[in-house]
Amino acid sequence: MKLVSWNVAGYRACLKKGFQDFFEEVDADIFCLQEVKATEEQIDYKPDGYICYRNIAERKGYSGTIVYTKVEPLSVSYGMGIENHDHEGRMITLEFSDFYLINSYVPNVKRTLERLDYRMQWEDDFKEYVNSLRKKKIVIVCGDFNVAHTEIDIKNAKANRGNAGFTDEEREKFQVLLDSGFIDTFRYQHPDEADWYTWWSYMKGVRERNIGWRIDYFIISKEGKDKIKNTFIYKEVFGSDHCPIGLEVYDK
Repeated sequence: MKLVSWNVAGYRACLKKGFQDFFEEVDADIFCLQEVKATEEQIDYKPDGYICYRNIAERKGYSGTIVYTKVEPLSVSYGMGIENHDHEGRMITLEFSDFYLINSYVPNVKRTLERLDYRMQWEDDFKEYVNSLRKKKIVIVCGDFNVAHTEIDIKNAKANRGNAGFTDEEREKFQVLLDSGFIDTFRYQHPDEADWYTWWSYMKGVRERNIGWRIDYFIISKEGKDKIKNTFIYKEVFGSDHCPIGLEVYDK
C-alpha cells in the first residue's frame, strides 16, 4: 500500500501547478494534504476511484486538511476531540482494518514564537491522542510537523537554532513523541543521509541550491516497523514550497 503526504500551501494554487499530474502519476492508495486553505465549495478535484474526506478550518483561507483514499475506512474522525485544538482543520484520523492513519498539520509557532506555548500544549495533547489509538492497533501519522528534528534535517543548523521550526522546545517535543513509541520512517531507512529536505523558502535560488528543511514526516508506532517497505521524498515535484513525501507499507 502506498501513502503520500503533501503540504500543498494552497489547494487551488497547487492544482494550477501540476498537482493533478503528480496525483495521477504516483497513483497512491491514500493521499493526504495539509494547508489546503480552501472552502468546501473550492475542493472540486474528484479523482475516480477515491473517497474524499475534508477538515476545513473555521477561518476562511487558513489551514485545513484533506484525505483522498481508494480504501474505504472503517471510521473517520476529525480533530482530537479537544475544543481548543479543533477549529483549525488540522487533523483527520482514518481507521483501517490493521492500522490508524492520522493526517496532521501541526501548528506553526510563527516567526516571533508567539504560538510556542500553544504549540507545546498541542504536542502534549497530540502525543496522548496518538498513544491512546496505539493501544488498539498500529498508528501511522503523516503531515507537516513544522519542525526539523535534528541538525541533519536542516541545511544551516547553527544559524537557525532558536528560529521557528528549529527551537530546542519544538525539537525536544518531537523527540518525546518518538520516545513514546514511534519511528521516523525516513530516518529508519536512511539514518545518516544528509541533504534530504521537504521545505524550502520562496527566496530566490534557495530551492535550486537545496537550502532546505525536512519538516514533513511519516512516523509509525514501533509495533508496525516491519510494515515499512519504502520511504520517498519527491524533491523533484514542485507546486508548493513543500515537496510530497511517501511511505510504502506491506499489506497484512
